[in-house]
Amino acid sequence: MHSPLEIARNYVEVSIHKTNLSAFKMVILGLFAGFFIGFAGIASTTAAATIVNPSVAKLVGAMVFPAGMAMVLIAGSELFTGNTLIILAVLEKKTTVRKMLKNWLFVFIGNFLGAALVAVGVVYGHTPELFGGDLADSIVAAGASRCNLHFSDSLVRGILCNVLVCIAVWMSFAAKNVSGKLMTSFWPVMVFVLCGFEHSVADMYFGTAALLASREYGIAAEGLTLVRFIVNCIIPVTLGNIIGGAGIVGFGYWLGYLRHTPLSPVSKEQEQEEIDIAEEY
Repeated sequence: MHSPLEIARNYVEVSIHKTNLSAFKMVILGLFAGFFIGFAGIASTTAAATIVNPSVAKLVGAMVFPAGMAMVLIAGSELFTGNTLIILAVLEKKTTVRKMLKNWLFVFIGNFLGAALVAVGVVYGHTPELFGGDLADSIVAAGASRCNLHFSDSLVRGILCNVLVCIAVWMSFAAKNVSGKLMTSFWPVMVFVLCGFEHSVADMYFGTAALLASREYGIAAEGLTLVRFIVNCIIPVTLGNIIGGAGIVGFGYWLGYLRHTPLSPVSKEQEQEEIDIAEEY
């Protein structure tokens, strides 16, 4: 297992690679992450759709959703929320703010495209007709609930969510094998879903799917509009995700592990391992 200090240093190297990708690759890899999170979104909604007890339904959905993070981490893709940790490399002066913002922008665009495409496929493939249309009702309700949040609530839930998402990414870096990465990333993601915190990329899927399903199946939902989806959900949740990921986890762990921490001598094996990790991501 890698120590927290090793994780911090390894993620700096990974961040250098991430920020040096072309805009095209950022969008393409972001598209895949959007796919994976979108798939997790419909899977979690489907798993919980017919469970009467709301607490049990929430728990079941929360236990399914981490499949999205598993695919992001293992299959290889770029997820905006996790990439807020690139702030580590900026603070270490190994990359620039401009490069970090470029990565965030193009990965965000790719994530939105991927999540929206999954929503289109789900709705117009008529997956919501499962369970006699109960799934369609659940999809619309999931999106409407996000559109009806106050700006401040969405912001705070976004902060709390990305603290946990970035901790999931951080913990996955501790593991040296696939099974370890899956086990370590599962718990923080399950917790954020169970607690009702807000993830911008997941919300890209939930909101788009709800808007499309509402129109396709004629399901009315108060407050479910494109404007409210953007203003009450995407904007504040994204800002919250940046604060939670870059401002709390990234900056906090930089202070705790990298600031004023002298580099210790490393063996050739350790140096090669860091190179392998950077190339893997």
